[in-house]
Amino acid sequence: MLEPFKAYLQQRVDLTDEQFSLISEKLKVKSFDKNEMILMKGDVSSYGFFVLSGLLRSYSIDSKGKTHIIQFAPEQWWLTERNGMLFSEPSDFFIDAIEPTKAVILHKDFMNETAKHVPCMNDLNNTMLNNSIRFMQKRINMLLSATAEERYLNFIKLYPNLTLRVPQWMIASYLGITPESLSRVRKDLAHKHFKP
Repeated sequence: MLEPFKAYLQQRVDLTDEQFSLISEKLKVKSFDKNEMILMKGDVSSYGFFVLSGLLRSYSIDSKGKTHIIQFAPEQWWLTERNGMLFSEPSDFFIDAIEPTKAVILHKDFMNETAKHVPCMNDLNNTMLNNSIRFMQKRINMLLSATAEERYLNFIKLYPNLTLRVPQWMIASYLGITPESLSRVRKDLAHKHFKP
């Protein structure tokens, strides 16, 4: 069950089978049903998720009831609510499963505890944190300055296998545009002979 997680780590750090056995003793894999709520706004979470199969999303709901999707997490993606994980504060976001999902559940101390036995995990943790910051900076810049078409093309590049797995309204929510605008973008691209 943990083989995909092991392969993911071994592609990124020099991790032996024996070391993985040692650090994986406390890891758990959990299954979530489609539409199952994993984290509610206001909850304090001490856990992150590494998706083995399926699809998670992180989102907020504004005062008018509108959903704003922050991130999708398909296979081999991490999803963490950092307020709880790093600062023990209530979450600003919801997390749920868009599809039936299996995920490795990682306690907030996993990386620090693991690094005591496998020092190279510090490098992975730093890389992941920096990539997360870079991802969010690019996402903010896209929302502030890119056209709807540019946002959609970036979405396809970032999540190449999600256009047929995610409802169009969710893609529009992630892009910060209306479903009608997304429909127009897709039609315009189709006229340009673009195939997602």
